[in-house]
Amino acid sequence: MRPLTDQHPDAQSWAMLALLAAIWGGSFFFVGIAVKELPALLIVFARVLMAALLLLPFHLYFLGKLPTDRKTWVACLGMSVMNNVLPFTLIAWGQHHVASGLASVINATTPMFAVLFLALTGMEKTTPRKILALVIGFVGVIVLQGAKFDDIGGQGQGILAITLASAFYGVSVVWSKQRLSGIPPMTAATCQLLGSTFIMAILVICFSEPSLYLAISKPTAAALVTLAALSTSFAYLIFFRIIKRAGPTFVSLVTMLVPVTAIALGYLFLGENLSANEITGALIIGLALLIIDGRVLQFFSRQAQAN
Repeated sequence: MRPLTDQHPDAQSWAMLALLAAIWGGSFFFVGIAVKELPALLIVFARVLMAALLLLPFHLYFLGKLPTDRKTWVACLGMSVMNNVLPFTLIAWGQHHVASGLASVINATTPMFAVLFLALTGMEKTTPRKILALVIGFVGVIVLQGAKFDDIGGQGQGILAITLASAFYGVSVVWSKQRLSGIPPMTAATCQLLGSTFIMAILVICFSEPSLYLAISKPTAAALVTLAALSTSFAYLIFFRIIKRAGPTFVSLVTMLVPVTAIALGYLFLGENLSANEITGALIIGLALLIIDGRVLQFFSRQAQAN
């Protein structure tokens, strides 16, 4: 298969990426509030249900009826599983064991998984720079936990769960590049969330207790509504617009910026702090992401050539 390349990102693409990073950074904060009262399945179900109900009227008004062709729904249901159901649930479960800021740092490994899976499927070339970045990034994840993954049922498993969520996000980048081309951003977001709602409803009925919703506090209710409206509905409109404008590999870089917002909110409102090994691991992951992006290396290369 001939390697594909993303569109060249312009200033507007970068502006939308920064806005998306701020919004998604808030999602870790809102989940951090909700996990104090609700299990992961109920958090995710409320998130996708409310988000779908918010987007559907806008789709019907601006774009008309939902598509009925099999190709669109298969593409969107695939994204439902890989970009919503599995990663949302794994992150929410993981945040029962790790702080919201740390969860966002681990989630920053998404571009590395995207590069890995794009290379494995032949959609992008593998280069020594990308291989180096992958190795450095996974070292960063190990350093985050201080190489103590024997903390069964605690922080170790939380870190592994969120790392697995990042891997599914990486798979979704490949899926979106293969299957979502030509689907309007609002249609992709709406159909994806409707599919996620259907799947999560089955999981909640089988494995959780919906009656727990009746006992939640006002802060948790507000967190769920904001998580759905801002960090899911609105965020996905931006997400798919960036994909259409600059490509899926570029949008995966949003996770480089998300920890800034997530760590700040966790520190200011949830009393969270990062330990020395977590800060070191975050810096290592950041270095790996800069290597993947390549722009900083290109800048220094040009400066060296100029001198």
